[in-house]
Amino acid sequence: MAKKNFTYKEALEELENILEEIETGEPDLDNLSEKVKRATLLIKECKTRLRQTSEEIDSILDDWESDD
Repeated sequence: MAKKNFTYKEALEELENILEEIETGEPDLDNLSEKVKRATLLIKECKTRLRQTSEEIDSILDDWESDD
């Protein structure tokens, strides 16, 4: 299961490692499903964080523009 206390950078690095393992054929068939599940969880978490960050930035910019 995906741990929630990782940074975006850590998640991205783990995703890159999983992709490399899959591309090079390193994971055996028994572990492939688990790798794909883990990657899916990491991708979902990264998307959520990106969306939240984008919304926060938009809010900050809206506040900044309304102060003019």
